[in-house]
Amino acid sequence: MRIRKKVQWIIPVEADRFAQLGAFVKAAETQGWSEAEIQFVMDEIVEARDEAEVNLIFQDYTQPIRR
Repeated sequence: MRIRKKVQWIIPVEADRFAQLGAFVKAAETQGWSEAEIQFVMDEIVEARDEAEVNLIFQDYTQPIRR
């Protein structure tokens, strides 16, 4: 599965991957993502080898917030 959607959210950079994931899930639910799409991202984050990979995954699913 390849998800091309993006979530507008602010990544809590000082938090660990699971706290970041919680914030991501809340934002994705608010923005209408399906349970399957959210679960796919959750699986990717949990299986990531290290924090660098986690950051890349989140960046891939994040749309910058324009001010």
